[in-house]
Amino acid sequence: MTERELFDSYNKDVYRTCYYMLRNAQDAEDLCHDVFVTVFRQNWRSVEHIRAWIMRITMNHCLNLLKKNQTKREKQNQVQWLHEQTTALVKSVDTIVLEKEVAAEWEKLLNQLPDKLMAVITLRYVGELSMAEVAETLEIPVGTVKSRLHKALKIMRKKLKQNQSFWLKGEKQFGTY
Repeated sequence: MTERELFDSYNKDVYRTCYYMLRNAQDAEDLCHDVFVTVFRQNWRSVEHIRAWIMRITMNHCLNLLKKNQTKREKQNQVQWLHEQTTALVKSVDTIVLEKEVAAEWEKLLNQLPDKLMAVITLRYVGELSMAEVAETLEIPVGTVKSRLHKALKIMRKKLKQNQSFWLKGEKQFGTY
């Protein structure tokens, strides 16, 4: 496998992981570049599990940047805007509004999680890694991945339930329920 083939095989996974961890397109692009510079400087041909190894490097870069920049990222990126513009031509206005509200609510819930929990959720559900791959990527035991995943989902479920009960109370108050 050449360096170009390696890059073509994994750059989308690396970029997607960086984007979901950092919530900023420019930072994700920069980190994606840095990850592959790091990979190509190493003896990557001798690595047995190349995807997990690259994703571990990616997570380390992301976590290092998050440590430097403690402020939360809530900017919309250009890629998401372009995607919304192309899907807007196909979907109804009601569908688009509903999807934006749901996406905003999930993003808000995800951003409220601590970085360690957000990393596990991002790798497991966005990066579509197995529990073992997440554990290898973050260099933690599988049991820790499971407990962090459980804790993150529990927190998100609780916050989601609070939001739903708030809206249901409002509907009952105004007689629209």
